[in-house]
Amino acid sequence: MTKLELLEPFVEINSAEGTTIKRTLLPNGLRVLTETVPASPSVSIAISVSVGSRDEVEGQFGSTHFLEHLLFKGTKRRSAKEIAEAFDSVGASSNAATAKEYTSYYARVQNSALPLAVDVLTDMVTSSVLDSKEFELERTVILEELAMVQDDPEDVAHEASSAAVLGEKDPLGRPIGGTAETINAVGREDVFSHYLANYRLQDLVITAAGGVDHDELVNLAVKNFELSELDMNQNAKPARRKLGSREFSPERGFVSVHKETQQANVAIAMPGVSAMDESRYAMGVLNTILGGGMSSRLFQEIREKRGLAYSVYSFNQGYSDAGLFGMFAGTSPKNASEVAKLLHEQLLSVANHGVSDAEYELARGNIAGGLALRFESSQARMNRLLSAELSMGKFIGLNETLDNFNKVSKDEIQQLAAKLANSPKSLVVVGDGEFDSMQGLIH
Repeated sequence: MTKLELLEPFVEINSAEGTTIKRTLLPNGLRVLTETVPASPSVSIAISVSVGSRDEVEGQFGSTHFLEHLLFKGTKRRSAKEIAEAFDSVGASSNAATAKEYTSYYARVQNSALPLAVDVLTDMVTSSVLDSKEFELERTVILEELAMVQDDPEDVAHEASSAAVLGEKDPLGRPIGGTAETINAVGREDVFSHYLANYRLQDLVITAAGGVDHDELVNLAVKNFELSELDMNQNAKPARRKLGSREFSPERGFVSVHKETQQANVAIAMPGVSAMDESRYAMGVLNTILGGGMSSRLFQEIREKRGLAYSVYSFNQGYSDAGLFGMFAGTSPKNASEVAKLLHEQLLSVANHGVSDAEYELARGNIAGGLALRFESSQARMNRLLSAELSMGKFIGLNETLDNFNKVSKDEIQQLAAKLANSPKSLVVVGDGEFDSMQGLIH
């Protein structure tokens, strides 16, 4: 396991996958990480900031997601159209993502277009004008985006599960994109204040994977950031979120959300494990066995044997200091109670009886194959570098990751399942029907 020490100006790793990983930390706190993939014709590059929706303060709720939209809407050097034309002129794909613990602006370009991508992304991240007219136009766009999410009962079930388990007032329990109320309430000056306070050099990380030359990217970054108003001569330590594990219990044991849908969307959620918890690999294997594919227990029991659902799975989300685990199925309202019981019973079965040798080996093969296919993508490699820098503080290669999964024992899986089974849970039902009778169904 290779540490990416905060004070090291340079780290180089020759991975077992035949790639070269390098990291440069500038004295001003800006970080550049690359994974050079031989013969790759393209590069995925991102400029990310170590601030997410959980970092918003009262009066600025929704600002992080607002910025994700607004940074494409014009800088002192480019209009929104010119930003779009710059990416289109080289056939690039570009986008952005807001998460609860970071925000990322990224593009995938041919190798020769890397200078342009660095130029445009740096300009967007450091020099956005947050034009007042564009701000109001984008407010409407974001409200439409939130309405689209509300029209998806599965998304509603997941948001309700997060709020029920992590807490509606907890920063991690709030919706990433904000709510209609917070988006309508936040003003341009509130968002601009959030931008100035959090988009600092020590908060920024540049990651790239593919046909990239590390030294060239560092030089491009320095050249372009010097055009911004940020102080390149400052001395600062890079920001990284503190890792840990909070103890918490679901605030609401039962949540029923009425929506006019044909199905009842049933979710059982509970505290999981944090991103760097020692049991995260056991969680990965358990999640695969329980609801990670067509051979999983939930899929076989609820869909294949009983025909009660089309979509059924388990899910796991780890944050720096907390985690969320759950199970989901969409079913007929008349079968909602039965499906909820079956979801819970499968978790209890692993907790009480463990997993078979066949399930254990199948899950490990599933994980190994999935990881190998995943890292065929330069964007996945780019995001792995970002996770290593912002969350873990260490780079873990594919072989080491597989080794960590292979070290998980069946006893560890059963112990984790028992811990989850014995923890307080939230039962969430979204649909058109009367589901109050399900209250108290899951303990």
